[in-house]
Amino acid sequence: MKKTYRFENLGCANCAAKMEAAIEKLEGVHSVSVNFIAQKLVLEAEDASFADILTRSAAICKKIEPHCGLRL
Repeated sequence: MKKTYRFENLGCANCAAKMEAAIEKLEGVHSVSVNFIAQKLVLEAEDASFADILTRSAAICKKIEPHCGLRL
């Protein structure tokens, strides 16, 4: 499954790169792209565990940039 989400308050390109690298390491993730300019997350992951991966991805984003969130 592949879905696109918008960020709210993603304010740092370096943080976006850190988010992408961390999410990429999650088991079940096929591909991920965090685009700072477009304020988008494109996530492709296994269908069976997509909801769990999305929840963990959102937590990673909050940990790296606390005031940032995903519009789910």
